[in-house]
Parts: sequence; structure tokens; C-alpha cells
Amino acid sequence: MASEQPYLHNLSGVFSAPIQAWSDAHGQIRHAGAQGIYCGDDRVIHTAVLTVDGREPEWVSTQLRSSTETDYIYFVRADAEVADPLLSLVRTRTAASSRLRAGDTTETLTGCSGTVAETLRLESAMLQPVTLNVRLTLGADNTTMEQVKQGGRGHAPVELQAPTWSWRDTDTTLTLTADNGTVSTRASKVTIDWAVEVKPGVPVQLGWAVDLTDADSPMLAADGGPIVAPASDDPRLDRLLERSVSDLNSLRLAHYSHPHDTFLAAGAPWFFTMFGRDSIIAARMLLPINTAIAGGTLRALAGRQGTETDHTTAVQPGKILHEVRRTVLTMAESGQALRLPPVYYGTIDATPLWICLLHDAWKAGLPDAEVEELLPNLLDALEWLRDHGDLDGDGFLEYLDESGTGLVNQGWKDSGDAIRWHDGSLAKGPIALAEVQAYAYEAAMVGAEILEAFARPGAAEWRDYAAGMAERFRAQFWCEDELGAYPALALDADKRPVDGVTSNMGHLLGTGILNEEEQLTVVRRVMDPTLFSGYGVRTLSTTNGGYWPTRYHAGAVWSHDTALIISGMLADGFADEAAQLAAGLLQVAEANDWRLPELFGGHGSDTMRTPVPFPASCRPQAWASASSVVIAAALTPVGPEQEKLLQSSGTSAGR
Repeated sequence: MASEQPYLHNLSGVFSAPIQAWSDAHGQIRHAGAQGIYCGDDRVIHTAVLTVDGREPEWVSTQLRSSTETDYIYFVRADAEVADPLLSLVRTRTAASSRLRAGDTTETLTGCSGTVAETLRLESAMLQPVTLNVRLTLGADNTTMEQVKQGGRGHAPVELQAPTWSWRDTDTTLTLTADNGTVSTRASKVTIDWAVEVKPGVPVQLGWAVDLTDADSPMLAADGGPIVAPASDDPRLDRLLERSVSDLNSLRLAHYSHPHDTFLAAGAPWFFTMFGRDSIIAARMLLPINTAIAGGTLRALAGRQGTETDHTTAVQPGKILHEVRRTVLTMAESGQALRLPPVYYGTIDATPLWICLLHDAWKAGLPDAEVEELLPNLLDALEWLRDHGDLDGDGFLEYLDESGTGLVNQGWKDSGDAIRWHDGSLAKGPIALAEVQAYAYEAAMVGAEILEAFARPGAAEWRDYAAGMAERFRAQFWCEDELGAYPALALDADKRPVDGVTSNMGHLLGTGILNEEEQLTVVRRVMDPTLFSGYGVRTLSTTNGGYWPTRYHAGAVWSHDTALIISGMLADGFADEAAQLAAGLLQVAEANDWRLPELFGGHGSDTMRTPVPFPASCRPQAWASASSVVIAAALTPVGPEQEKLLQSSGTSAGR
């Protein structure tokens, strides 16, 4: 049976990485789709349905307090003679993560733990007391995230020994508590019953919680202080920034190998883990308001930097990883069976982007001592560009999955059908992406700057490398159609320019690889209605034979993709165009309760009054939430603080 990835657009969630809980929009957790309570990459509760006197209370409102707390408001019909809703029930759900420690030391970290809890507050304005039976029905689960994502369910029953049981092994335990409730179990079901009397004007509060423990998790709750939202003079920007920073704080994680270095998980629910590219880009966008995340991201990734060559994991000396999981990840995508090892390096862009983040973090205030500690990693990353990223010695960075079970595409558009010719047909690899050459150019330039500033040799070599890259790029990557010249999406296996018109060209802005005339050409093409939907920049032009508005990397709009283009426009002096794109994304945020979605439909704003959701999109997602800082930079009048935003919110080599 074909897999059916669950939709998320109509669900509600609370998050505190690596803990999360998803329900329907009304707060009930039903055994359907992605709904459930998760610890890391395992769903441990698939059902949490609340009833009062055998009936589900009637939902009227969902109130988001923060990314970790949500209220669901219901009314209970307790008297058929009373028309007004006089008996309310407020169900407040929270998620909180913490760390396990071995023994009494504060330095020995052994895993993660967390709590999903609910308080149930009943309040009445009726004339007489009301006696009610409140029941919560829970379903124990042991379904892995990869099974959930493919529409599956766990098959092995969970053996309950309430109040504590394991869902996978003795390293993973769940403990249930219920304030003054009667707990009973049957098979994999748990019920909690409360018999309550609600008197007029006297609130009654009930509660329950599950404490989750995974002693062998590679991911830990974050260390250090939270990100703080900046203030602006625009109430709409304030709401966007406040919501985005709340989401970002719920995504903060650490890896057991570097327990005090915080980075951002890519997104909930599917990618609650370390992701090289995603964590780097999000940290880079946040530099105007926070450098600690950048420092933690740099060190955590440097700690797993490649030291050997292995086609199974796609690791190479100096390479920055793509993804970390607890176990092997087996998925089906575009007819291909993926089998990714727990630490997987199949990414072409994380390494140059790591170099760019190091430079921009230094410029934004990362202490020299912290930069200097990472200079050996910088040298290894630069050497990877030259010695390993270029598979065939033609001077370009390209990728090809040599394992047969890894990602076919290894840029940010990593789905199997992302790299298309103008007629919609798929290009064959090895693939050299346009934006990756720009990242390599910028990485070489800023790497040279760091080496020179810290009195290390090699700066001239890397400036020569960058100059050669720009010359080769200009000679081989440009195409032309009825609208004029534009940079190709990529070079294919035969070194032909793949002529699909895509958002990738926008990532060249701000890197320095384009001259002024080329910058203007790219800006004009990006702003053309075939790419700019009015809400954001489509991943693929509407003129392409493979375009579809809700095709993941071939028609949909990604918030961070448009934000990176905005950042490049600001760096290259196209403030008006940047503001126009930012205004489009601000509309998207407002239509989504001020949470920028990971991606949404590429439908035009002239045909859709609000953006169409991409139903499996992560919510929240790190680089989408971090895009709020770039939006604020583009929509804030230029002043001293704005100059800081412009200098730190993205690329810098072209200035």
C-alpha cells in the first residue's frame, strides 16, 4: 500500500524539543494521522479523549498561549432547560522538556526527559451545583516517527503496568499521574475518572500528566537562556516576532556530545533533531538578535565534522553532517527506498554554509576566542570544498548518491523530483547546483578574511579559488528564454545548464558571485509574476512543465527561501524589492495566526485571498520562524539598528 503522509495544517500542538503533543484543532487527541504525544522520534500516546458524562464537551475556542501552552475552551450541556452556556471547561495543555543526569554530577548527561500535562478547569454560573463524571481515555503507543510519517501505526501492543510502563525498552519509560482521579487499565487503554461537584462560582481544577524518559536519546533539552524577541514600531511585526521567537525557543536542542551547545531542531513533528543545513540557516538569520545559537550550532556541528570517507554515510574529511537520528531511518520517497544511517552526511551545502555562519557570527559579535577555537574546523571545511566537494575536478561542487539508498538530491531542495528542465523532465546527476557554487564562492572569500584576521596562512589561495569559481560560473551557468537571461538551476551529468527557472537563482544575491548587472537581472526575474506569487517566491516558475502550486519543491513557496532572497536583496541594495517580498510574507504570517509556515501553496495572491496551506508542512519550523528577523529588517526604516540587521541577517561577501 502506498504511504500517506499525515496532514498537519488543521492540527494543534505544544512543543518543547524533544517533546511534542499534537491534537485535532479542538484539543482532542485521536488515533488518527500524526496526532499523539511524542518523546523524540517515538509516539508514546496516540489517544487522549475527554468526555463529561459520556459526551464530548462542545469546543468553542482554541487560545494559543505560547508554543509550549495552549488552552482549549469547551461548554458542557448540563441542563436542557438552560439555553445559555453557563458551564465551561478550560483544558490547558503544556509541554516541558528537561535533562536526565547520571548520579549527582551536573556534567554527566545520559538522555532526555519531559512532561506533557493538562489542567481541566470547570466553572459554573448555574443556579444549583452540578455533579459530573469527567473521563479521560488514553491509548498507549509505540509507533516510530518514520511509521507515522508514512501513515502507519505500531503493531506490537504496549504492555501496561500503570502508572509506569515502557514503550520500546527499559531505557524508555512513561509515568502517568492523575490528581485525585481513579486510574484503570485494559489492554493498551488507560482511563482516568473524576467524580466532581461544580458549585456556582467555585471553580474545580483537575489534572493529569505523563512524564517521559528516554535515557539513550542522542538529543537533549537545550541549555542556557532563551532567545528574546526584539521590539519594533509596527504592531504586526511585533506579533510576528513574538510568535516566531516562542516557536524557536520550543525548537532548541543540544546533542549529548556537546551538551552545552544549543542549536535549533529543524521542525515539528518530522525533524525534531539536528539538521546541518537547516540549523545553520536558522542560526544565521537570527544573528541580529542572538549570537549564542550560532556559536552552539557551529560547535555542535564541528564536533561531528567528517574525518573519513564512507559512501554508506556520505561522510568525507571536513564535511558537515546533514542529519542525526537515534536509529537508521527507513523511508519511501518518489518510488525510492531511502535508508539513512543514524548520522548521515548527504548534503552538498552544509559545509560552505557552516563557513559563512562562522564569518557572520564573528562579525555579529561572536568572541574572537570562540572563533579561534574553530579555525582547525574552518581549514578542514575549506579543504573539503577543493578536495572532496568537486567530484570530477571541473571546479564546481556537485553531488551524487553513491550508496543507492541515500538522498538523490542533496541541496536544500532534496526531494527526488526537485531538479527539472524547463519542460518538466528530471535532470540526471551528478548535479552541480547554482546556489551551491555561490555558497562556495562566499565561503572561500569570507574564509580568507578570517584566516587573514587571525594571522593564518592561505588567504590568497582561497581568494584565487573564489575568483576562479566566479569566472567558471559566469561562463557555464547562464541561460536565456523569452524573458531574457537568467542563471540555470544547475549543471547536469553532461555539464549542460539545466534551464528550469527556479527560486534557486535568488540565493546568488548577496554572495558576491554576481556583478551589478547580473544582480539586477536576477532581481527582475525573481520579481516576475511567473516566480513571485504575491505572497512569496515560488520554488519553480509557472511556465515550467512540472509546475504545480502544491508540489513540494516544484511550485510551492517556502518562507525561508523567500527570506534568503530578501536578505540577498538587502545586501545588494535592492531595498524596495526586498520590502515587497517581505510584505507578502507578512500577509502569510497574519493569515496563519502569525506563525510563518514551512511552505505553502504557490497560488497567486490575485486568485487566493489567503495563502493555501501545504498540508504536511512542519509547524513550527526553524528557518521559517527565523525568517521573521529578515522580514523585520526589510520592513523597518533604515537607522543604526537597521544597519546592524542588514550587516548580520544574511550574506556579506558581496558588500
